Amino acid sequence: MKFTLLTHFKEFEKRSNTGRVVLDVLGEDAEQLRWDRMNPSAALLEEIERGGVALIYPGASDENDQGLVGISRCILIDGTWHEARKIHQRSPYLQQVRRVGLTPGGKSRYNLRKNQKEACLCTAECVIEVLRATGDHAAADRLEERFLAFIKQSGAKPAKAQESTSFPVLPLVDVTQNQPPSVPPYQGGSFEVSPDKGRFRGV
Repeated sequence: MKFTLLTHFKEFEKRSNTGRVVLDVLGEDAEQLRWDRMNPSAALLEEIERGGVALIYPGASDENDQGLVGISRCILIDGTWHEARKIHQRSPYLQQVRRVGLTPGGKSRYNLRKNQKEACLCTAECVIEVLRATGDHAAADRLEERFLAFIKQSGAKPAKAQESTSFPVLPLVDVTQNQPPSVPPYQGGSFEVSPDKGRFRGV
């Protein structure tokens, strides 16, 4: 099974995007295309025209849904649910592709974004479900392992500032010492420029 991630441009900058995990694990079996309303991928359009392509999309499957029988490539819209709906509505070629719904074996474990729909899965979880449904359990297990490690690492809270070792802590220096006798320590107030000597003085 081959996978095409049709990715919204905003997702490329998000560290919480799981599409990159799919690409790392599946290698040549997965590709990522930046969604372009005006210039869709010519190669993808040709493959859709030949058949054997399915769209994994939230919601009910097509009435004549035969699952993944005869499917060699799955397209997944990689973005938020709002972005995915917009991409689907604005891409006539996607509306011509057989739409296949998934029946997850459990709830989503993705927890890196707020306001997630309870019955929906993230991109990596969808790919895992497709791999299991097509009998590729070894690839599904590898991807699941990497996915769980990804959300664990990305969801970890940053270290407290006082525990950081990025910058050394320097000892405090009393800047009021070793000053020229004519310059007393600053006691507050504002500054003005002395017009005769061009110097600052406290007022």
